[in-house]
Amino acid sequence: MDVPLWLALLVVGFLGIKLIRPPWWLVAVLLLGGYLVADSVLGLAVDTIVK
Repeated sequence: MDVPLWLALLVVGFLGIKLIRPPWWLVAVLLLGGYLVADSVLGLAVDTIVK
């Protein structure tokens, strides 16, 4: 199943806000950071480790 990255990030962010109740700025920083890391060399390294 192929899920777009932006959709996965939205779902994770929504669940994180509902379940853990962190500050909104922390959620925004984590989601933006995750999105930026996914397009970097670090993202390729994580992908290799996960597979």
